[in-house]
Amino acid sequence: MTVTEQRATFDSRQAFAEELISLAREDERIVAVCNDSVGSSNLVAFRKEFPDRLVNVGIAEQDLVGVAAGLANAGRIPFVCAAAPFLTGRALEQIKADVAYSEAHVVLCGQSPGMAYGELGPTHHSIEDLSWVRAIAGLDVIVPADPVQTRAAVRWAAASGRPSYLRVPRFKVPVVTPGDAPFEPGRAVLLQDGDDVTVIAIGSLTSRALEAAARLRADGVSVRVLNMPFLAPMDEDAVITAARETRGIVTAEEATTSGGLGAAVASVVATRHPSPMRILGVPRVFAPTGDTAFLLDHFGLSADGIVAAVRDLLGHG
Repeated sequence: MTVTEQRATFDSRQAFAEELISLAREDERIVAVCNDSVGSSNLVAFRKEFPDRLVNVGIAEQDLVGVAAGLANAGRIPFVCAAAPFLTGRALEQIKADVAYSEAHVVLCGQSPGMAYGELGPTHHSIEDLSWVRAIAGLDVIVPADPVQTRAAVRWAAASGRPSYLRVPRFKVPVVTPGDAPFEPGRAVLLQDGDDVTVIAIGSLTSRALEAAARLRADGVSVRVLNMPFLAPMDEDAVITAARETRGIVTAEEATTSGGLGAAVASVVATRHPSPMRILGVPRVFAPTGDTAFLLDHFGLSADGIVAAVRDLLGHG
């Protein structure tokens, strides 16, 4: 029986919505800003309890981010909620200039990222968002692995005083984060130790990395699993240690390989401690039609795919 079969799975959007309401009860500066996405962003309960603290600008993502920056400059803490492909793709200039460059305390919440919108196709997939936002100076990029980490991310972003992009997962996953796990910028979470290969995973791929590690362990392969909740700033020391202490690194992300986690880790490995790598993600192609689970399997973003990448790296074919 696999890890995912053994555990109940959860939609992290619910944890996000509950934590945002809890925060709003404690701090009247918390406001939600959305683009006609009250339902899909799970903000119905927030609107009911705080009708005067939800701003709906309609389907106008550039205005969405601009309004949020203005609210931040007036002393509010806006959580901007919108589907990840449209928040990042349509408002990238405002994210760069109005939020990051201006150091506005805005929390940009990319809802339903990756290939969560499955059958709606590449126009609704958000696989480029991590590459785009990681390139912007001064913007923290947070990719929670499960509901526990999502709650921690909401709390951290509200208290940070910094601009941030928070990827809110929709694909249901089991809880994998220990209750005492650290949640700090630039710090990875060691989920399992091992000395043959290190798998570094973020978001929805983290539970699949653990499942792959369990299968490999049964075959005598020792896999270290690192979760990287902060893509920026990233825990470079953990990457260098993994490169030094294991025989290679496999990265896994629900995003394009052109600029996300794999590219970030490769940059550190290439310049600080060269080591064999395999990078799992979506190659530079548009996805076919299918639901999320089908698409993840199609691109090898499964436990089977991670197992195959580890074996390939070790030369086990």
